[in-house]
Amino acid sequence: MNRVVAWTQWSDLTVPDAVTLHSPKDFPLDSSDLSKIEFFVPSYMGGATALAYAAKMPNLKVLQMPNAGYDDALAYVRPGLTLCNASGVHDASTAELAVGLALASRRGFPEFIRDQVAGTWNHRRFTSLSDSKIGVIGFGSIGKQVVKNLSGFDVSVTSFSKSGRDGSIKIDELDKHLPSLDIVILILPLTDESRHMFNKDRLAKMKDGALIVNVARGPIIDTEALIAELNSGRLHAALDVTDPEPLPAGHPLWSAKNLLLVPHVGGNSTAFEPRGRKLVESQLKLLAEGKPLNNIVAVG
Repeated sequence: MNRVVAWTQWSDLTVPDAVTLHSPKDFPLDSSDLSKIEFFVPSYMGGATALAYAAKMPNLKVLQMPNAGYDDALAYVRPGLTLCNASGVHDASTAELAVGLALASRRGFPEFIRDQVAGTWNHRRFTSLSDSKIGVIGFGSIGKQVVKNLSGFDVSVTSFSKSGRDGSIKIDELDKHLPSLDIVILILPLTDESRHMFNKDRLAKMKDGALIVNVARGPIIDTEALIAELNSGRLHAALDVTDPEPLPAGHPLWSAKNLLLVPHVGGNSTAFEPRGRKLVESQLKLLAEGKPLNNIVAVG
């Protein structure tokens, strides 16, 4: 077995004897010798600040992201470094939020909450989730879980992916289906191809009254184009992610009509902890035994 020096936010993981495990308790990153670290897991929800420590670890061999998305980590890939993501860890949390946002937006939860705060009894009718035609854009592990969660509702679901695998339709064919969809759920990676995928022209193809739910990455939607559609009253949106992010005070998205907005909490539920710990323990065991890692997304 090869000896491995690792750093994670958890100090009590079950790891092989050949692993030296460090955490903030015994190895604060701002005052320790980072050249010792070979396996690094940036603290979850630590953002760019937590990830930036990877650049200060000259002997880093594995950068294990705690997120499924890894676009922000690609800049740190260098010769001899393997980048892994946390595919599977956030499936439960993110998929349930996606369905929750769709249901809450459709049934008027934001408006009812405002009425509750104002102490106003305002009975009215909203659109049901039932009988909706839903498009899930992105059919990785989270997208598949979204579809599974929706199976308990009386809805019609069509999945789209780049490859068209596993019964999905190729994203290249999205535009001909878009005008018939009542709800669009975005759960695809941010790439050069997906950036501003939902621009002014594609948003215009959505049917009147349709809902777009984004639990992927903010820049997949053109923010200015979305604001224009929302304030016109034609479309609805439920967003877990925004562009820019965090959304600054005073940004026009805050006051947009027909919008339910939450602060990028898709993966951050109690379901993350046990799944995140299990993944890191598994990866460290594989690394110590000299076996191939799981979830490799880039190799320097």
